[in-house]
Amino acid sequence: MENKTLEPQKADQQQKQLLTAFGAITLLSIFSGIISGYYVLAGLPVALLIGYITLVDFRALFFFLLAMIPFSTEVELPGGFGTDLPAEPFMILLSGVFGIFVLKNGLKLPFNKYLIHPISLALLAHLFWIFITCFSSGEPFVSIKFFLAKSWYVLTFFALAAYLIRTKADQKKFFWWIILPMIFTMLFIISKHAALGFSFADSNRVVRPFYRNHVNYASLLALFFPYIWAARFWYKKKTFKNRLLLLLIPFFLFAIQLSFTRASYLAILMAVGVYFIIRFHLMKPVLILGTAVLIGFAGYVVKNDNYLDYAPEYKKTVTHYNFDNLIEATYKGEDISTMERVYRWVAGMHMIQERPLMGFGPGNFYNFYRSYTVTSFETYVSDNPEKSGIHSYYLMTMVEQGAPGLLFFGILCFVVLAYGELIYHQTKDVVQKKWIMACTLSFFIILALCLINDLVETDKVGPFFFMNMAFLLNQDIKNRRDQGTSRSSAVKQRNS
Repeated sequence: MENKTLEPQKADQQQKQLLTAFGAITLLSIFSGIISGYYVLAGLPVALLIGYITLVDFRALFFFLLAMIPFSTEVELPGGFGTDLPAEPFMILLSGVFGIFVLKNGLKLPFNKYLIHPISLALLAHLFWIFITCFSSGEPFVSIKFFLAKSWYVLTFFALAAYLIRTKADQKKFFWWIILPMIFTMLFIISKHAALGFSFADSNRVVRPFYRNHVNYASLLALFFPYIWAARFWYKKKTFKNRLLLLLIPFFLFAIQLSFTRASYLAILMAVGVYFIIRFHLMKPVLILGTAVLIGFAGYVVKNDNYLDYAPEYKKTVTHYNFDNLIEATYKGEDISTMERVYRWVAGMHMIQERPLMGFGPGNFYNFYRSYTVTSFETYVSDNPEKSGIHSYYLMTMVEQGAPGLLFFGILCFVVLAYGELIYHQTKDVVQKKWIMACTLSFFIILALCLINDLVETDKVGPFFFMNMAFLLNQDIKNRRDQGTSRSSAVKQRNS
């Protein structure tokens, strides 16, 4: 009895000592920061607290990271480096901690089920080729940085997400930890935009500091929209959460409309079509047909320099400040953002001809594209002070990783979409089918957005690209386990 009484007292005493030590460190850090002028020292207690939470339970830090995605902002660092704060440091920390966790508990984890799955194998092949092309890169240091960044995205949002988000309760946590911060940023942006009369000219300015531009903002809203549709089915009709989610559907569509982002409008509309493609088992033939059309179009454009017929008139290709004028200008080839994309795509095609097999190395389009540009496609913004990319993830992949790189990425996309359809039809739980549909549609929306944007490596889109794959993988493993259990039960009944 005496020992049992002493154990809680000892625990309380240790807790008091930890709190006292933490309080002392906090005061000392703040005092040191004020005296020395290095105010970063005041953040030391926060770093220690995060480290402690990570070691005790990295699940809490993972969900905190999800909540930070809408708030994260790009920050330029000395030496030409950049990062996304606070998201990227947490990604690096979690990928390292999870790596140690896997090494420590490797034999206890169900590796075989995950590693030999076609989605995992396709992703590993994609990563492997990125690694290989680092060695033939025109700027190896840039390519290695690209590969490392890709690795911690995969570790955190594919491997760790697959480990942590497996049940319906986990899925609900994932949803609410992201949606609430998103709503906050949306209300903040819409209120700023309203004060400016919802001007198209201000659509980039109002999304800061949380988003780099209106494209990143609209892309996050668009890719998350299918989850709002699916989440309604978790809750009974007329309950508070069900009604809230019903209201969020028009609210998100309204916010996407106000973003003035053509790619997001189109991606949402295309996703409606993909919904029916999945429902009617048409994914594989549609993917094959779509690939054939794209290859045919690319062949036509390149043949006999037909692309030169689409060269814009320099003086007419200008920035538009009215959205209606922008739509008309896009159709006429007089919108500066569209034609600047074409300017870089033409450069990209010439780069592919130069290095078709290995490419110029991951992350290297900007470093080499200028000498491959064609003057007749030049626009007023071709000096590219933002150092932005080619604005087509597929073309970028081929430029930087060669034809095999695009092939591996294409196989990955094909496998995920095909398995998304298969898993949807194999899932028995009606509500869970909606979740799988949302994952697949979200993944498709990202692919659609990437036709004219480079988004997979951004902190607003990249996490969902990999988490969608992880969620599909988990459901497929669960379906196989349930099917195995059903067969075993049937065999036992026959034998009895």
